[in-house]
Amino acid sequence: MTARPDIGGSVTDVTARVLARAALDAVRAAGGYAGGVYLRSGTEGLLRMASLTGIPGRLFRPWWRMHVNRPYPVAEAYRSGQPVHLPDAESAVRRYPQLMAGLPFPFGSLYEPVYRGSLRYGVLVVLRPATPGLPVATADRERLRAVADRLAGQLEALAAGGASVTWDGDPVCVPGPDPAGGASGAVERLDLAVLSVDRQGVIRFVNSAAREAAGTLLGADGGDGTEGAEGAEGAELGGRLLWEALPWLGHPAYEDHFRAVLLAPEPVHFRARLGPRQPGRWLSVGLHPGVDGFTVTFTATERPAYAPESALPPGAGPGAAGARSTPLGSPADRASALYRPVALAIALTEAVTARQVSAVVTEELLPAFGGRQLAIYLLSEGHLHLAWETGFPKGFLDGFDGVALDVRLPGVETLTSGRPLFFESMEHLAAAYPGIPLDTHHGARAFLPLIASGRPVGSCILGFDTPRDFSQEERTVLTALAGLIAQALERARRYDNEAELARGLQAALLPHRLPEAEHVVTVARYLPGTAGMDIGGDWYDVIDAGGGLLALVIGDVQGHGVAAAATMGQLRSAVRAFTLGGRISPEQVMHGTNRLLIDLDPGQFASCCYVLLDPATGRALAVRAGHPQPLLRHPDGRTEVLDLPGGVVLGIDAEAGYPVTEFTIEPGAVLALYTDGLVEIPGTDIDVGVERLRAALALAGAAQLTETADRLVGEAGNSTDRPDDIALLLAARTTAP
Repeated sequence: MTARPDIGGSVTDVTARVLARAALDAVRAAGGYAGGVYLRSGTEGLLRMASLTGIPGRLFRPWWRMHVNRPYPVAEAYRSGQPVHLPDAESAVRRYPQLMAGLPFPFGSLYEPVYRGSLRYGVLVVLRPATPGLPVATADRERLRAVADRLAGQLEALAAGGASVTWDGDPVCVPGPDPAGGASGAVERLDLAVLSVDRQGVIRFVNSAAREAAGTLLGADGGDGTEGAEGAEGAELGGRLLWEALPWLGHPAYEDHFRAVLLAPEPVHFRARLGPRQPGRWLSVGLHPGVDGFTVTFTATERPAYAPESALPPGAGPGAAGARSTPLGSPADRASALYRPVALAIALTEAVTARQVSAVVTEELLPAFGGRQLAIYLLSEGHLHLAWETGFPKGFLDGFDGVALDVRLPGVETLTSGRPLFFESMEHLAAAYPGIPLDTHHGARAFLPLIASGRPVGSCILGFDTPRDFSQEERTVLTALAGLIAQALERARRYDNEAELARGLQAALLPHRLPEAEHVVTVARYLPGTAGMDIGGDWYDVIDAGGGLLALVIGDVQGHGVAAAATMGQLRSAVRAFTLGGRISPEQVMHGTNRLLIDLDPGQFASCCYVLLDPATGRALAVRAGHPQPLLRHPDGRTEVLDLPGGVVLGIDAEAGYPVTEFTIEPGAVLALYTDGLVEIPGTDIDVGVERLRAALALAGAAQLTETADRLVGEAGNSTDRPDDIALLLAARTTAP
């Protein structure tokens, strides 16, 4: 096992060993070749990889962190508490295109949530050979579930003993199981079997480069180049990472090739440039998968036609005199630079708010190009306002916030001219804009115009810690991505405007206060969906029906946004009008509201539950139109799900019937009406959520009704991934007649 990283807190070596063993057990259980464990971190909504086996940690670095609201299988397994099984690349790309954009290789994968009761710890991940057309076998599923259950029990015990079961550092990387089932394999060591094709010329060629980077690779051959990999000194490389032995192979441009040979059982070939002591010298590198790592072959080759000058050589410090970039090397550079932008493009289509768009750019664009700083400015009334920043010194960008479009700054001129501006060093930036404040004297900057369909949206600044060239390909890709970012931000702005209108409309339409009545207390709560979700059409109402009666109403309009809020307002008004229009039965109220919705023809339907209560006697008459069943907690604490027969949702069938059910609410009893947002859990049957709510209501005991309401919506209200809004209406009888 590698040395445990400094992860702080009370995480112990015991915890690290438990996680490492779980990763190994999961790989063996599901017949995989790599795997790991994601755990909750100290940051809400963020999972971190805690252990990894079967693949070098560096190659999996882009996936060390995983936000639970992202469209990845790890996140879905954690959110839903249900396993995700992807037998092949086709099923993966169909369900999770973003995953395959970053790992476009034919492999299968399994994701098993780790939980104990309602407490979620993390997710087990196993990578294994694809089985096209064949589902994951039941035995594999059961074995992996057993590993997850065992890990959950171990984490529970560790937590009980005071150990931390969250993870905030780098993963513990351990050797994977060998094919014979042993405890060690070729994971962090990648044993090298270096074979040569051209024994007279290539061996001498590779030898000179290898001595420069890692000592003798193929051994002293006495000048004739015939000893090769079987020479004694070649064994000195055993147990070392390939890029430690040969640093010129450690460029990020080559990482996808190593991922490919580890994740897919096919040979990989690419061209690589040797270190700075061998200028202009190139090798054709072959990676051949085997049962224990892979074999590397080298053959002399010529410089490829595509060799962009786009990245600093290893060890070149910032501000180094005359520092220039070293060619990356091969057509694979284009593929390596493409996966992340593709993932960015997919993620941008899913981002809804301006904050989500900015977060996606931070998570996908910066790593793709090695950036460290990002700032996004949005245009409003002729001025650029800072909307998002990361990586800059605190307060540095404040002086640029709100600048007018006639100010000579690169962030302004890139927008007014529509041309991106690239500065390979801070010296170049200072020379182009004398007197401009700089946060550092080292690095490079790119200023991108954000223009959507010809309309200026704002500007984007990318910062790099070291000087660098920008190849023509990089400039083209960055400019194109700026257009996608601009479109996403423009879409987000429209969403924000509509969401603000919908919130205002809904706030105006929901009751500001509930009527007071003798012998009954009512309390209501409403929660909109989490950030990034449209306002829904949930509503509640308490109506003085006359004659000492009280109508309790809750409903949910299908859909979201302004249209749903407007329809909600019409339905609430209709129910109120029918109730106040005369002593008609609950069935007639529901029938009339149904006909009205059909006549309005808004293209929407709604669920509803209507209870007409006599507070003095506790007699209740209820009708239900496709709505979740109410809950009733009796004075002795027994809590049941009421069985109201009900009818179809409103707005579907003009002749639908809505049978009336009579029941009694005793003194001290509590009736709970709610919308499905309170009980629906993605990937879980709604009955599970209803049962959880019933149990929570039963445990509320004799608490004040306001406290009970807060407790029932509390867990849902703390969720960062709530796709629907929530309405809750509680009614409690207080005294006997």
